Amino acid sequence: MTRAKRKRDHIDYALATGQQELAGFEDVKFVHQSLSNSALIDIDLQSRIGELSLSSPIFVNAMTGGGGGYTSKINSDLSILARETGIALAVGSQMSALKDSGERKTYEIVRRNNPEGIIFANLGSEATVQQANDAVEMIEADALQIHLNVIQELTMPEGDRDFRGALERIEKISDALSVPVFVKETGFGISKETAYSLSKTSISAIDVGGFGGTNFSRIENQRRQRILGFFDDWGIPTVVSIAEAGVSSEVPIIASGGIRNSLEIVKALSLGACSVGMAGSVLRSMIDKGLDETINEVNEIHTDIRYLMCALGCDKIEDLHDVPLILSGRVHHWMKLRGLEPENFSNRQKKK
Repeated sequence: MTRAKRKRDHIDYALATGQQELAGFEDVKFVHQSLSNSALIDIDLQSRIGELSLSSPIFVNAMTGGGGGYTSKINSDLSILARETGIALAVGSQMSALKDSGERKTYEIVRRNNPEGIIFANLGSEATVQQANDAVEMIEADALQIHLNVIQELTMPEGDRDFRGALERIEKISDALSVPVFVKETGFGISKETAYSLSKTSISAIDVGGFGGTNFSRIENQRRQRILGFFDDWGIPTVVSIAEAGVSSEVPIIASGGIRNSLEIVKALSLGACSVGMAGSVLRSMIDKGLDETINEVNEIHTDIRYLMCALGCDKIEDLHDVPLILSGRVHHWMKLRGLEPENFSNRQKKK
């Protein structure tokens, strides 16, 4: 099977399998603030990922590219969505374009449609420094995502089977590039141990890519004759992974993995994330409702984030990090066993 055909299959299977809704947000509740002392007009959605300044705390996370006209159309629509709503956009892995120059246009379309926007390049941890530079140059990227996808590769019939040296390669790329480097998981979460190791490098952010959204084990198992079902329930739920990564790293944390709406976005930010990536829910809206309606939905999400922040008495995104939260159920149990002290989230004091 060609890489381009596999890229198209990934999109089709992602739409067919959907999101699992197991990210853990139902176990996170806000403590109501009757004296919010905020005004909606004062709410500022500006956010930062390390040295990168963004006009919104949300962005379209990596999805696709390298699948010919099919994925080029998706990336074209996503780049218009990003341009019209002022959010950042990450492309899918560009390795296919580095190996087949004919696929470059499926990625280059995002910069052509959105010349002033914030765009993230994307490669796997097998990449070399030269490939990383080439990927950034291809789309004039403002940052590079390096994705970790061990479970997907193991489940993929033609996937990689050797993951030695990934941390060293990440460090070399981060040290060499002139743009920020983010490391992201692809749906199975970042543990506190992994976050600690990554934080010792020069990377600028960690995207937890938690369990609970699009499941690449289920997608790849659709393409296998012998199913590796034990990987379908494998991973760290997004809510827990935000806490795991945050406790072990001073590197900024990006939340992603099954995040679907404004309430879950604000919960993710309140758990300690500086920004939130959305992929599956955006793709589903784009396919089902079209570009114009998806633009409206993103604008409505921005409005709703402001309402939620006003209710919580938070004028800025970083204020959410002090909001008290009640963690219960599976999330509380996991965090307790992992020594993450969930009660600390409940007793936080707003500085305002």
